[in-house]
Amino acid sequence: MTKAPVVKPFWDEPTGSWQYVFHDPATMQGAIVDPVMNYDPNAGAIRMTSAQEILDYVRATGIEVVWLLDTHPHADHFSAAPWLKDQLGAPTAIGEHVTEVQALWKEIYNLPQDFPTDGRQWDKLFYDGEEFMVGEIPVRVIFCPGHTLASITYVAGDAAFVHDTLMMPDSGTSRADFPGGSSRVLYASIQKILALPDDTRVFVGHDYAPGRAAACEARVADHKAGNIHLKGGVSEAEFCAIRDARDATLPLPRLMLAALQINIRGGRKPEAEDNGRSYLKIPLDYFEPR
Repeated sequence: MTKAPVVKPFWDEPTGSWQYVFHDPATMQGAIVDPVMNYDPNAGAIRMTSAQEILDYVRATGIEVVWLLDTHPHADHFSAAPWLKDQLGAPTAIGEHVTEVQALWKEIYNLPQDFPTDGRQWDKLFYDGEEFMVGEIPVRVIFCPGHTLASITYVAGDAAFVHDTLMMPDSGTSRADFPGGSSRVLYASIQKILALPDDTRVFVGHDYAPGRAAACEARVADHKAGNIHLKGGVSEAEFCAIRDARDATLPLPRLMLAALQINIRGGRKPEAEDNGRSYLKIPLDYFEPR
């Protein structure tokens, strides 16, 4: 019988982001997935409100956090993984293809030549198919690019944390127009997720609550039957036409140009300048307005 972790979702309304804690009830070992560092772009201020809520939960519940897991370098929020590592002592991890995202955005931001693009900002880089344990819960890593070059899914027992590959069924799938994205590659990644057992719980990275309360969980069978971009067994060509047409109408995420320079550093601010303060830089006229 497939192990079933206890999953606790945390909603970050300003960015539409879902964060998760899952744990093995037998051993009380657990992991945190995609924690959010709060950022106020008007003030340029960073806060740990969301991460503190997660920290309070794991301490109150008695969960021993053994991994801090990011699914990819996010474009719409900053990762709080390093701060939680300082509080909990757990290692940070992401997929090994993060190095490609680092190299791409190093060029976009014109970062110094000595900026490391080998993923050393994380304690562990997972490869496709790698397995590890959280207590008695087996966790398998599936490389799922398309939304980004580095996206991965964590399949923990009967729970799949699919990052920004799928949305809730009534919202479809996630965009594939970021640098390094591809609707064709995204389609192939989605097929890997849909090949999981029908009763697998699918936990998404975002929900923008279209006329309903925010939601985060559906089953693989629900996506096969009712996902607006996938139902009826759409072909790759049909999916790409739907996805590319939709993406052409979407503005870039409000925090993308701020978030990526934090997240390619594993959730850390740029090195402080001679006044002791860190600064973000924005590449002017690199992207076309939408």
